[in-house]
Amino acid sequence: MLSVSFYVMLKTMEILFNPVIISVILLCLLCLAKINVLLALMISAIAAGFAAQMPISDIMTTFINGMGGNSETALSYILLGAFAASMTHTGLAPLLAKKISSVIKSNKYLLLGILTLIAICSQNIIPVHIAFIPIIIPPLLHLMDKLKLDRRSVACALAYGLKTPYIVIPAGFGLIFQGLLADNITQNGIHVLKSDIWHYTWFLGIAMTLGLLCAVFISYRKPREYVDIELKTEQSDEKFNKNHYITIFAAFVTLIVQLITNSLPLGALVGLGIIFGTKAVDHDKMDKLINEGVGMMGYVAFVMLVAAGFAMVLKSTGSIDSLVNSMLPFMAGSKLLAAAIMLFVGLFITMGIGTSFGTIPILAVLYVPVCINLEFSTAATIIVIAAAAALGDAGSPASDTTLGPTSGLDADGQHNHITDTCIPTFLHYNIPLILFALLAVLIF
Repeated sequence: MLSVSFYVMLKTMEILFNPVIISVILLCLLCLAKINVLLALMISAIAAGFAAQMPISDIMTTFINGMGGNSETALSYILLGAFAASMTHTGLAPLLAKKISSVIKSNKYLLLGILTLIAICSQNIIPVHIAFIPIIIPPLLHLMDKLKLDRRSVACALAYGLKTPYIVIPAGFGLIFQGLLADNITQNGIHVLKSDIWHYTWFLGIAMTLGLLCAVFISYRKPREYVDIELKTEQSDEKFNKNHYITIFAAFVTLIVQLITNSLPLGALVGLGIIFGTKAVDHDKMDKLINEGVGMMGYVAFVMLVAAGFAMVLKSTGSIDSLVNSMLPFMAGSKLLAAAIMLFVGLFITMGIGTSFGTIPILAVLYVPVCINLEFSTAATIIVIAAAAALGDAGSPASDTTLGPTSGLDADGQHNHITDTCIPTFLHYNIPLILFALLAVLIF
């Protein structure tokens, strides 16, 4: 009896002192202490390396080399930031904000619904991802302040629109996410088609929807006062003009090129070429637009680069494999307990890495064999791995799902990244995802 207790204690200590656990907890604590996310990621990566007894020179080499893992994403954000800035200079963004204001009048729930719909479209129809937020949201802050709308509900609405589509809808970014799921699950022992994924992940979509409804109608429904700070925005015409239509056409071409070539940077580059080539924006403003694009999305891009470096350090320590192996004895042949442990580990990994897309290959190689051994159904396997990968994307300080909403809502300095975006989205989306994933194990 004593030996069993000692074994359990030993395994528990092994889990608690695992470099993944140490670094992610440190990352969260540093962010809560209002340490800049970039610095927090670097410090946490070094801590993970030290915990794994890596030399500091190896840690920094691995970290810097790993930053290239998100280079395409970072370039996409910079170019999409320039594209978004061009939409502002043509007057399209302020015009859209004005149109939205005229439609919603004093109905804050209609405003939240429109913003959620725009966020959903940004993932599938016009895949500009988070680049629309810093051009659409700041002109609407005055209206939000007038309605006394709690911006935490807006952060949750935007996060829902950025996250739910790739989990549920097999188009745009969703096609990439679901393709990654299918490929990695198949490679590790369970044959799954890309077209099969959404037939099961809709169950997680229900969880996300319930989280959104809870945030909007329960948690943050009460009025919240903000100081009405006037922001400088571009003046726009009352009606659509030729430049507006050219910009909209460029957005659709961006979508088509991205779908054909599977390259978002190339799509954004072609879109910018149309805008400048047709002189919807004068050539002499090109440098200014690129600079604005860097200013608008550059910080997010650098956070994603640093997050990739952090992820590479975690992988190099071998601590992800050891964390899963340490938890295997606690599963005790129970599907429900095994699912709970897998979700817990997925949450920690994604909280640190900040991207559910990059988490899938890590989790699939570890989790699929466990699911096979415990005789999980194919549906339960897909749902648990999808949820484990998506967990933490909403709530991670280094995720574009949280960085994006903050970039727009904090335009006047009245929205805190951690307390007003990360914590609300963490609570309202991760808890339902965990509960529904566990429920899936029981019913599928």
